Amino acid sequence: MITATIKFVVPGMLAAALFASPVLAAGGGGGGGGASSTDPYAGAYSDQKAQPAYPKRSNPKATQKGRKPNNQSRIDDPAFATGYRVAYDTIYQRNDYAAAIEQLKALDHDDHPNVANLIGYSYRKLGDYKQSQIWYERALKADPNHVLTWQYYGLWQLEQGNREQAMYHLSRIATICGRDCEEYKSLAIALDKPTGTALIY
Repeated sequence: MITATIKFVVPGMLAAALFASPVLAAGGGGGGGGASSTDPYAGAYSDQKAQPAYPKRSNPKATQKGRKPNNQSRIDDPAFATGYRVAYDTIYQRNDYAAAIEQLKALDHDDHPNVANLIGYSYRKLGDYKQSQIWYERALKADPNHVLTWQYYGLWQLEQGNREQAMYHLSRIATICGRDCEEYKSLAIALDKPTGTALIY
């Protein structure tokens, strides 16, 4: 009788302990369980914090397609990931591009394609096209298949009146992630607008 009781109690206790574990209860180690899959630094936040909503992308893996492992990614560095998210929110939620540039540069990882791209985007939104171009080129040097940079840099080309270059960027996006990815659709829509139309991207 005692042996039978142990057979039922021990597995029950083990199961209770596993489900009570903060790691498993929170959805996995490192905070990846509940975080957005569209952001490469989704594991930065503690699982106990509320997760901000990030823009949805139809194919979040497109940015990484064909990409070789990058030892500069530092995705495993929680401080870097948290700082990146703060800058991301500064751009997309507060539209404070000057502050975001400082936050991104403070990460001391300017050659990461995501960081360089967002710095380029912020300079473009501030109207500094020369600095924006430098940072977009830097992002593409770090990752030639960084589809979001091809999209943003394509919008830069349109704003400069370089439609043929923007078409080239569109073709690069198609090669990387196809014509159904959000980056392709967005740039294609912008290209359909008459030259000189103000872009809201």
